[in-house]
Amino acid sequence: MKVLVVCNNAFTKGNGLHTVMQSLMPRLKEAGIDARLMSVRNEDMNGPQPDYPLEHFRFPVFDSLISSHSYGFAKIDEDMIREAVQWADVIHLQEGFPLEARTARIADKAGKTIVGTFHLYSQNILANALINRKDNFLNDVLMYFWRTGAYDFCSDIHCPTETVRKHLTDNGFKARMRVISNGIEIPDERIKASFPQTDPIILLCIGRFAHEKSQLTLLEAMRHSRHADRIQIHFAGKGPLKERYEHEAEKLVSEGIMKHPAVFGFYSSDELKALARKAYLNIHCAVVEVEGLSCLEAIREGVVPVIAEGHLAATSQFALDERSIFPEQDARALAEKIDWWIEHPVERLRMGQVYADSARKYDIEASIAGIIDMYTSALAS
Repeated sequence: MKVLVVCNNAFTKGNGLHTVMQSLMPRLKEAGIDARLMSVRNEDMNGPQPDYPLEHFRFPVFDSLISSHSYGFAKIDEDMIREAVQWADVIHLQEGFPLEARTARIADKAGKTIVGTFHLYSQNILANALINRKDNFLNDVLMYFWRTGAYDFCSDIHCPTETVRKHLTDNGFKARMRVISNGIEIPDERIKASFPQTDPIILLCIGRFAHEKSQLTLLEAMRHSRHADRIQIHFAGKGPLKERYEHEAEKLVSEGIMKHPAVFGFYSSDELKALARKAYLNIHCAVVEVEGLSCLEAIREGVVPVIAEGHLAATSQFALDERSIFPEQDARALAEKIDWWIEHPVERLRMGQVYADSARKYDIEASIAGIIDMYTSALAS
């Protein structure tokens, strides 16, 4: 089976799509799929390159903003698209942007099987264009163009979570929906949860520094926590709001609310694993999240999560009970959850092991098997 994976930018680190793509392509090949990638060229000339390389499209005015969110768009190259489509049996669209829309139309005319994955809400885009209301009508407009431009050509759509499936159904998507986690790597040996040192108490917060990730909620929660003077927050990520977060974190120290300055860094996968093993809790505040693999990867290391719950915050599916959930952007509620776990260290250790074991059902090997089954049934139909 020959599968063409289409993605604007598969190589810029710092976003969830990059993480997924770096797992998807090699694992499809390991499973015997002849998989090729059409994407913008990798700027790291020593790194892997797409099989069908496209030039970077520079948006006037907005290009620096797009780049700050670790994203990029590819130029549409009709000849390259036709060559790639002609080669493939199955076209796998990763987004609904113009590249995928044009590829879908060419593939449809060529009679090719087309499937898609939904990685991104319209709210992810518009929140970073400073249109922050999740109910803004422009979200519906953008979803309409994604659906009619690209996803209506798909026989099947891979939904990383049930939250995504429901959202697509509510927005008129008609393809068969496949709820399959993007998955994470699970070691053969069972991970044993550790008991990190308690002073300072490390809270880990992983995610791009962007409006929809809502990390300010965690900083505001420190103003309501009974244990703020014992806490140190480690923010793992990068993005355009880093300086603002650093400023707000410094204010908490200068006002005497916190004694330990927050730490900001962008880490490799191995570095994040090591940091997670030192963390007491993993805080995930995002109000718009398709899945949230970074949170799941911390859970795999035995870190108890406290996760925002909302109608577009799918990451809350990883919570095992109400002690690990708070209403999105409710800083007081988050502080109460954090304080409860700090005051119950033995239970935190016990649940750390329970959480580590719960991550095993999101094994990427099962996810890849589900994706391949989608290809097979789509071809058959």
